[in-house]
Amino acid sequence: MLRSRHSLRTLRSAVGVIGAGVLIAWGAAPGAMADDARPKLVLGGTAPIGGVEPGSTFDAPVTVGITGSRALEKVYLWYYVTQGLDFVDVPSNCIRWDIGEYDELPPRTLLTCEFEQSVEPGVVYAPDRLPVRVHDSALYDELDVEVWDYEHPGGNEYAHGPVRGTAPASTLVERPGAVLPGGGSEGYAKARVQVNAANTADLQVSGAELKGRVGDTIDTKMTFTNAGPGWLLERAGRSVMPRVLIKLPAGTTVLKPPSNCEKPTAAGVYDCFVAQGRLEEGTVRTYAFKLRIDKAVAGARGSVALSSEARPYDVNKANDKAGILLDVAGGGSTGGSGSTGGSGTTGGSGSTGGSGTTGGSGTTAGSGTSGGGAGTTGGGAGTGSSGGASTTGGGLASTGSGPALSIAGAAAAAVAAGAGAVLAVRRRAARR
Repeated sequence: MLRSRHSLRTLRSAVGVIGAGVLIAWGAAPGAMADDARPKLVLGGTAPIGGVEPGSTFDAPVTVGITGSRALEKVYLWYYVTQGLDFVDVPSNCIRWDIGEYDELPPRTLLTCEFEQSVEPGVVYAPDRLPVRVHDSALYDELDVEVWDYEHPGGNEYAHGPVRGTAPASTLVERPGAVLPGGGSEGYAKARVQVNAANTADLQVSGAELKGRVGDTIDTKMTFTNAGPGWLLERAGRSVMPRVLIKLPAGTTVLKPPSNCEKPTAAGVYDCFVAQGRLEEGTVRTYAFKLRIDKAVAGARGSVALSSEARPYDVNKANDKAGILLDVAGGGSTGGSGSTGGSGTTGGSGSTGGSGTTGGSGTTAGSGTSGGGAGTTGGGAGTGSSGGASTTGGGLASTGSGPALSIAGAAAAAVAAGAGAVLAVRRRAARR
């Protein structure tokens, strides 16, 4: 019957207390049980495995032994592998469980194997066969091994199974010359083997081509992709996950950044999330921005790039960076110097209010006729309909013709005045 580890430990503790009480009642020393102390379980052969080829198989390398003075009549070995690895030809004394992801743990496969044979102290053992397959997606994987001296349920609420193996039963065989590691623990021991496959993972980013007019609001998306074939598993003490760094083109304002990016740095760079713990092959991350085009900036260009951590598995560096191009229709802009109302744009010289047009000298305000003289209501030279020369609508100063036209206007006024005086003298003479 299967019992939980906790309940069995509680039972053993209670038995130990009762036994000690009996020994004391008999006048025996508790130390007399030292030779019958529970053996300690030890695991070895846990050095990292490197260079395994996708599609190949290898035998689980972990060895097992016990320390103490008495043998165990039965042991249980558990083998967990991450998703880049799998088991083939499962022995009939093993049960397979497929465990889904939970608590940020990746999906795993568990094999629980029962070895009903004597395990002697100081002897190193290993299963005669327990083949492990390397998938095409393998890259940085793990093989965890646990050994128990009592039966323990292997599944949990995230597990699918059990499925008993159909291949011939596996047995523990001695490994002559192998040395049993020191230490060990009562009841249970565990170890981890890192398995590195001879594989790659092509991480890549895409940029964008933005188009619009000044004042437009546009939506844009940049992407990150793990094109595989390998998946990535984060390991303690070494980061294998990149980050995506995004800088938008000059002349734009971010109205709504994506939720998977941090606030920009002083240089305007957004630091964007890729994955935590693991990154499956085929994963695509999208970074969506809402932008406003504020002005046209010559040569404005943004970028999308992977961060600079070492990635020996990513051998294709050509797609680690991409551009963000901005094409502003008409090349106009709003807000700053040279924008609406600036010289050379709306209301520039030669346009509305320019010299020789509405309000220009010598036109609407003709000399000595309707209205005031030059430079009065009609906007004489150097005045214009909206202000002095060099302001919006003031055309003379910008065309360079102001002084000459002013002199000409004065001369015309003088000629008109002289002609009027001569005519008056002649009329008086005629009356006389």
